[in-house]
Amino acid sequence: MSENKKQDDRLVDERDGQARVERIAAFNEELRRLESERVLVLATEQKSTLNDYHQRLLTRLLKEQNVDISAVNKQLSIGMKFAALIGAVAMASSLFFLFYRFWGIVPTGIQVGILIIAPLSSLIATVWLQQKGQHYFAKISALISLTAFVLNLSMLGQIFNVTPSPNAFLIWSVFALLLAYATVSRVLLTLGILSALAFLSMRIGTWGGMYWLDMGERPENFLIPSLLIFALPSLIKSLNVAKFANIYRIFGLVFFFMPILILANWGQISYLPFEANTIESLYQLLGFGFAVCFIIVGIKAKWQHVANTANVFFMLFLYTKLFDWWWDWMPKYVFFFLMGLIAIGVLMIITRVRSKRIMKEAQ
Repeated sequence: MSENKKQDDRLVDERDGQARVERIAAFNEELRRLESERVLVLATEQKSTLNDYHQRLLTRLLKEQNVDISAVNKQLSIGMKFAALIGAVAMASSLFFLFYRFWGIVPTGIQVGILIIAPLSSLIATVWLQQKGQHYFAKISALISLTAFVLNLSMLGQIFNVTPSPNAFLIWSVFALLLAYATVSRVLLTLGILSALAFLSMRIGTWGGMYWLDMGERPENFLIPSLLIFALPSLIKSLNVAKFANIYRIFGLVFFFMPILILANWGQISYLPFEANTIESLYQLLGFGFAVCFIIVGIKAKWQHVANTANVFFMLFLYTKLFDWWWDWMPKYVFFFLMGLIAIGVLMIITRVRSKRIMKEAQ
């Protein structure tokens, strides 16, 4: 019994209950198929023990993580998630515009009090709602708390004439990430990652002598921060909550490849002291090379999201290069016909690689 309790605790700590529910349903369906085909028939006592174990897990997951056990509940949860997202964005926007609509007529002392109370009260509400099991309402309250916190730093800086600093993005990122992990919110996680990327890119820009608000003028400022974001869930295993690692890696890849794609077409905005054509050719090669590397990494590590993202950028690099070569002198119908042939060729290559892997795994 103690061993079962430890397994249950480990399951709850993973906070990926819905995936476990789906695996249990798939296992039971396959078990019924095996029994009907007389491949595997469990004894009555074994079936009873297995059913009790699954029922205990499902009951605990339903209580602690509010999972969807039936297909109907799963459909309703999708609607609830969509409504929660719309509600959170709408309420946060309402708070933002409310501040700016009436802010000028409020005395300074009251302004400071509102700025302190708003994020604190919404944070307390988030914690209370989360403890009560009202997870969707907790996510709405958490986004409101983050909005109020962003306004807090921004408006207090204006009131007391504080010099703007990129450090605000670091503080916002930390607060957003804490709320994301407390409420298991992918929206808040995304905002936290974007704030962290902005802060790191700004810092790299300032080290190169650039004003921090101009960090977007040099796309290379994003390369190192994006790789750090990509590697973070592998370096810190505890960050992988509710498949959050996938979001870290996807955003890391997107913000790694986008600067390379930009520089592959506009080399004049690079830090490198070469001619624009040379820089563009260099980043085109780097784009193809890194795309292939991340596709291989994604396949070997069984990170489908990594392989798919890298594959998308590989095709983008390929098509932009072909556009540079052929668009101006080739008839448009021939150009798109060749694009179609290339896509079919890539599909055939991937199909052959996939077939070989299936045959290898089958052996």
